[in-house]
Amino acid sequence: MTRHPGRLRAEEEQQLDDVLSRCPELAALRTHVHAFARMICDRTGTDLPAWICAVRADDLPQLHAFADGLERDWDAVLAGLTLPWSSGPVEGHVNRIKMLKRQMYGRAALPLLRKRVLLA
Repeated sequence: MTRHPGRLRAEEEQQLDDVLSRCPELAALRTHVHAFARMICDRTGTDLPAWICAVRADDLPQLHAFADGLERDWDAVLAGLTLPWSSGPVEGHVNRIKMLKRQMYGRAALPLLRKRVLLA
């Protein structure tokens, strides 16, 4: 359901079509998930209000809860869906440093940790 439709093998696509034909709720969910993924990839956050209205029109309580969360943090979500900047690289470095710190817990003091961070 969450995979890009172009990356499905023929048998996977057939299985998914069989499941979706039996459950209209899943078909609607798939449509909304793909529309949201396109908004993320294309950075078209201006389509978010229309997407939320479409989600509210269907009887999908879990997706309604997701839409409520998006509305609660509207400014951040809209910025994430429209602006070209990302904090991903910074988060990756923070994660790497925390991993090094966990590996060295109780073994050495700050000077060795500093060397590992700078040389790793």
